[in-house]
Amino acid sequence: MQGKYLTRASAANFGLWGNNLEEAFYPECSQDAGGEALDTSKHNYVLHFEADQLPPIKAFWSLSMYKLPEQLFIENPINRYVISSATKGLKYGDDGSLTVYIQHESPGTEAESNWLPAHDGPFSLQARLYWPKPEALDPLYVLPPVKKA
Repeated sequence: MQGKYLTRASAANFGLWGNNLEEAFYPECSQDAGGEALDTSKHNYVLHFEADQLPPIKAFWSLSMYKLPEQLFIENPINRYVISSATKGLKYGDDGSLTVYIQHESPGTEAESNWLPAHDGPFSLQARLYWPKPEALDPLYVLPPVKKA
């Protein structure tokens, strides 16, 4: 950073200098697999990770949902604002896959452990990969497509 005064000033103006890419990586998603803006007033969604598609990390990953255009967390009946590799009770398939249900109403008691509650409208998803493995950075990891349920 020595001598990079404009970069340092910009970082200070925006906030304290954040993590570097080797510490954390933040892939974002605002469209479904068909290129349509994510909106739970129109559709329920699933984000399915095959076992070999789970975020390659050394620490943990998380997935947060933000109400648009405000970019705020979504109040919900189970007080869940994040699904992560540390979420208690998360259910993986026998093959190691993981399905996250993204919708306004509960997907039912059997799937609620994997439910990321949504408000009734447009939203974006923000993934966070903490201490990503080298294969997450070259090429940069991309979330599986979000699909309409």
